[in-house]
Amino acid sequence: MDLPRGSRASFRDWSGEASSFPRDVAEMALAHVIENRVEAAYRRGDPFNKRRRMMQAWADYVSKEPARLLS
Repeated sequence: MDLPRGSRASFRDWSGEASSFPRDVAEMALAHVIENRVEAAYRRGDPFNKRRRMMQAWADYVSKEPARLLS
């Protein structure tokens, strides 16, 4: 599925700067592969519920009404 340009970067910025979700959960949500073979070998769990909570928080964040600009 193709996302609008900047969506992945916006999500990554939000997850790193405005949320308290761990970096590895954000990377998994973006479907990034763990390049470090040792780390990948020891990663046994699937933090589906962590990703689900993170994606719900992201949906809540992007669906907020934008702040009204003062003229």
